[in-house]
Amino acid sequence: MNTSTAVALNKQVAVTRRKRFSVTKAIVFLVLGILFVTQVYPLLWLLLYSLKSNEEILSGSFFALPHSPQWANYSAALEGNYFRYLLNSIFVTSVTMIAVIILSSLCAYAISRFRWRFGGAVMVVFLIGMMIPMQATLLPLMIIFKNMHILNTHLSIILPYVAFSMPIAIFILSGFMKTIPHEIEESAVVDGAGIGRIFSSIILPISVPPVMTVCILTFINIWNEYILAATFISSEKLKTLPFGVNSFVSQYSVNYGAIGAFLVLGALPVIIIYFLLADKITQGMVAGAVKG
Repeated sequence: MNTSTAVALNKQVAVTRRKRFSVTKAIVFLVLGILFVTQVYPLLWLLLYSLKSNEEILSGSFFALPHSPQWANYSAALEGNYFRYLLNSIFVTSVTMIAVIILSSLCAYAISRFRWRFGGAVMVVFLIGMMIPMQATLLPLMIIFKNMHILNTHLSIILPYVAFSMPIAIFILSGFMKTIPHEIEESAVVDGAGIGRIFSSIILPISVPPVMTVCILTFINIWNEYILAATFISSEKLKTLPFGVNSFVSQYSVNYGAIGAFLVLGALPVIIIYFLLADKITQGMVAGAVKG
């Protein structure tokens, strides 16, 4: 094979690789575009829905633009005890997140860093908890909370929220804590640090990235939860945002536009908190890498 033939073959191989790369790149962009549309379109549809009148909504024009934006829907949503429901959701979600982070980080630390006989069995119990559907526990919890006299209180939904959020949180945190070198703890023990000091000053700061992940998952799941709140809460002053939508449904009429506006206002805190915590995740990764 002479030099000219080799150069021609190399050029042909390069052209073939560029074509394959272009096709792969086009497929990737196509898939990402489809995912983008499927994620953004429901939000856009909800926004348009919130600006329509009941007549437009009931006419079946779900995909049409509103003839005249009904900004009064947002006024009706704000007047429908929105801020009370918002404060209730903030309180319930904040207490749940704090409890989940404290309890799950302690459990994950004990499971992943200590050598004890039942560590694996305890982890299996928590993993089994991930497979229990929330709906299957409604009746037993109703009876238990009634006997405890905490039904129709925020505690009646905070306790199940913490219980159902802990398994996935422990799974995420324990998987990360297992990767932390034991030499760090050994050096701390030599310096005279106890278990509490090691956990609070070394393990927990290094575990900032998975902690932020747990925060995001817990916040989104609790903020949007409806079934438990609708089952255990009946007082108007204790309702959370998802359950508060029912206030726009009466015996003879339904204000669909106000419901859409209420849902938009309820989704705004989730979007804001998500972007705030996403930035914290990046900072936590850098801090964890430096500490590790």
